[in-house]
Amino acid sequence: MRSPLLWPPRKGTQHLVDPKGATCRYPRALCGVGGGVGGSRPSSLWEGTCRHPCCPLRAALFSPGPMRRRPLSLLVPMGGDPRTPRCWPRGAVLGPWPGELRGPGPLEAVSRALPPPLLARPGPRRRNPVSAGAASGAAGGTHRAPPPAAGRPVPSGPARPPPPRPRPTGGGGDGGGMRLLFLAVLRRHTGNAVTAERVREHLEAAGHICLLKDTSDLESSSEIAHFIKAEKLEAALALHLYRGGRLLQGHGIPFGIIFGGTDLNEDINQREKNQVMGKVLEEARFAVAFTESMKEMAQMQWPHARDKIYVQSQGINQSADNLHIFLLVCGLRQVKDPLYLVDAFSEWHQEEPNVYMVIVGPEVDPVFTREVKAKVKRTPGVRLLREMPQEDLHAALKNCFAVLNSSVSEGMSAAILEAMDLEVPVLARNIPGNAAVVKHEVTGLLFSDPQEFVQLAKRLVSDPALEKEIVANGKEYVRMYHSWQVERDTYQNLICTLEGSTEE
Repeated sequence: MRSPLLWPPRKGTQHLVDPKGATCRYPRALCGVGGGVGGSRPSSLWEGTCRHPCCPLRAALFSPGPMRRRPLSLLVPMGGDPRTPRCWPRGAVLGPWPGELRGPGPLEAVSRALPPPLLARPGPRRRNPVSAGAASGAAGGTHRAPPPAAGRPVPSGPARPPPPRPRPTGGGGDGGGMRLLFLAVLRRHTGNAVTAERVREHLEAAGHICLLKDTSDLESSSEIAHFIKAEKLEAALALHLYRGGRLLQGHGIPFGIIFGGTDLNEDINQREKNQVMGKVLEEARFAVAFTESMKEMAQMQWPHARDKIYVQSQGINQSADNLHIFLLVCGLRQVKDPLYLVDAFSEWHQEEPNVYMVIVGPEVDPVFTREVKAKVKRTPGVRLLREMPQEDLHAALKNCFAVLNSSVSEGMSAAILEAMDLEVPVLARNIPGNAAVVKHEVTGLLFSDPQEFVQLAKRLVSDPALEKEIVANGKEYVRMYHSWQVERDTYQNLICTLEGSTEE
């Protein structure tokens, strides 16, 4: 017996039928599954070759274990033909499949709270301008799901799938995503802010538009209601059960909660806040805890919400190897011209988000330092660090991609020589002091303006052979002409000429 939720095939299309009763309701051209139609089970189907991200068979077959272990990319719908049906309702039973495949996991719960509208025509995904490029690994419809791994979310109790409900037709992204409100405490450089940014990237990578707002910006229920209406928001998420969750009550849109830490460790001990948080959990579609102990604590306090609470440890994006950090070591004063490359570099960063420029050095000129800080603060892709000890600076030099020099004038840059000795490429402004040390395309690269710098930097990033050559030449040049021992001998010999009386 087939599920009543299956979409009837359109005339002239093929649909694959599984003998157990579940049917791929997508046309073969969209689904991409090979094999025949009818009573035999296509081997390619069971090898997980269905390429349509909303296909229920694909999602199930990629995860023969419990549904809770399915990755996020399979649970959020992608683009497709507008004539195809809406995505499979999250938590729906796929015909007479084994019982372990019948219940929704925490990520299915996320999908239920963030239901997409009807699928739009295929096309490039639109990213939120605020985080363009930050989620460059957006999930596509042709990738294979990774195998189940440790640390996947674990449901806290028997799941009860909600009845299917109409999908909204909101003004989401090109891929049919939703407009979401994400509330969090966004003090700079805090753990919550970092987590919120990362979760937002996950959601935007799936085609949603996620408006991340600080809880301090929307402190009253009326402000929230006005914002939801003005922005035509369709669902919401809050990081911190009390600070964020209480603001989402009573607005008529589905929402989920991510426990922050202080809500369970501190606010839970205050009776009034405890009661408020319990009511928030009654209305929330799901709640995510980072650890098992956090989940257990929440379940003890609010038993009525135990079936909504899931564990998802925080993910770390291990992409540091793909970063290219260009380090400018200089004192903050006019002659060093640290802002010379900032605008051009920032434009490049917006094209390629894995490149960064880091300025590090002492605050020599207080007035100019304020100018530099103000400029860097509003410039994407550029960072400013305080002066650091020599040992730390050498470590930073060794681990950056290239060292920069943008000075108006130089005697002889020690940072350039140290970079060469540490086998780090050098890009320097073409001035006499730098040209005396850096021979273009031999021991480094010389640029005459910011645009030429970007061209040379891109070339260096994309040409490992060039990088290897100038690094080797720079190391040999320093060994030959800038020997530490020769310098020592010179000064020791010269100081000897000062011995004796002035009369001699």
